[in-house]
Amino acid sequence: MKLIRKRVLAGEVMLGVGANLGSSLTVEMIGAAGFDWTWIDCEHGAGDYSELIPQIQAASIHKAPAIVRIAWNEAPRFKRVLDLGAAGIMVPYVTSAREAEQAAAAMRYPPEGIRGVARFNRACGFGQDFDTYFKQANDSLLTVVQIETKESVGRAEEIAAVAGVDVLFVGPLDLSVNMNVAQNFKHPKFEQAMDRVAAACRQHGKAAGILLPNLDFLRPWIAKGFTFVVVGSDGGCVAGGLKSIADACSPYREG
Repeated sequence: MKLIRKRVLAGEVMLGVGANLGSSLTVEMIGAAGFDWTWIDCEHGAGDYSELIPQIQAASIHKAPAIVRIAWNEAPRFKRVLDLGAAGIMVPYVTSAREAEQAAAAMRYPPEGIRGVARFNRACGFGQDFDTYFKQANDSLLTVVQIETKESVGRAEEIAAVAGVDVLFVGPLDLSVNMNVAQNFKHPKFEQAMDRVAAACRQHGKAAGILLPNLDFLRPWIAKGFTFVVVGSDGGCVAGGLKSIADACSPYREG
């Protein structure tokens, strides 16, 4: 299994692409393109667990391992995804240190956490690699918590201080809506919130992450300290590409 936690915590700029179509083919394309990680979305994405298995398998072909966003901060969701071989989990809508602690515990085997132990699953090589996986899992799997509310930003320092949390990941659309500045990502209030999250991460040795609305934000947001970055999505690329083709063809179409 390819793992990226050490690189993320070392502050490397790690660029990923979202997979929200539920397609193993687009996941394979993301890896083949040379990105650092793949963000498989099981919160808002089209796929469910039946699609997740081939997507994680496709992510293992190249060097862009799967970080899976689960639908909610519930322990059973963690062990199901981790047993399939995900390199980490993204947890939406974390608003407090206690919720961050719950996520960190669900990521880890006892005594550090509460993750159930199973031998014959994909992550453990169906039993062949259990001893190695069990030994390294707690220290090697990436724990990402999403900052999507004013309350989360106000507690950014407390959340970043939680042991076992690796990345504070800003969801810009949710956060901007929650702050009543919907999609105004250059609003002073929104930029101040970003700066606070990035500062909390620096203070506690964690990585700051974010989803780009578009590539114009890549340079300035990396300059702010965001290093774990989603730069696009398979759905966005397909929809944008088709719209460009349709626009180019519009002089030759009727109606």
